[in-house]
Amino acid sequence: MMEYFHRQLKLWGEEKQNSLQNKSIAIIGAGGLGSSLAIGLGSSGIGTVHLVDFDTVSVHNIHRQIAFKTGDDGQYKAQIVGDLLQRRCPFVKTIVHICNVQEFAEKNIKVDLILDATDNLFARANIDSYARKSRTPWIYGSVEEFNGQVCFFEKSDFKSFKVFKKEPAGIAAPIVMFVASLQANLALRFLVGMAVKKDLLYYLYIDKEGELMTQKLKMPQKEN
Repeated sequence: MMEYFHRQLKLWGEEKQNSLQNKSIAIIGAGGLGSSLAIGLGSSGIGTVHLVDFDTVSVHNIHRQIAFKTGDDGQYKAQIVGDLLQRRCPFVKTIVHICNVQEFAEKNIKVDLILDATDNLFARANIDSYARKSRTPWIYGSVEEFNGQVCFFEKSDFKSFKVFKKEPAGIAAPIVMFVASLQANLALRFLVGMAVKKDLLYYLYIDKEGELMTQKLKMPQKEN
């Protein structure tokens, strides 16, 4: 196993690497963010990865959802991603759940961290409710056009977001991977016990001249 993680061991050593085998995460959504998150985290040595998604692949998904290829349309996204992770890393146990977040929450599965890879605010509100009830931290991520948002929720209140239905805008594929990368890096640091800035909303965007801009906003605390 240590040969497989040789370069990663240089970051934090064998003890922290071995500790990842006792960690479990849930990735809610296996599309654009979810497949990028799964590839980024699924070969890191995390012991158990739960993949939660009820959707199937459509042709228009493939350009920005990097786990899929032409010919996958009609198949369950979570199953394809789960099979991919098992082929990439023999040290991860991948469990596929073909269901929505409410149905997954009802299974009462204990995880160390929840990662949001959904595409609407209603689903994220349900993740927040599930995280509160189970007292599990979660990392929010969203993308649209050339913009993205990420927040590690622990004590902050997701109710600061207005939950409403909105038609999706266009999405550039690279911003999806960029936002997922930030989520994955926060997740790995947290899981190995390294410092992580929590309850801070990162707003990332590419301006009209192609420059990456980052704004940070301290999130309000949830009520007791």
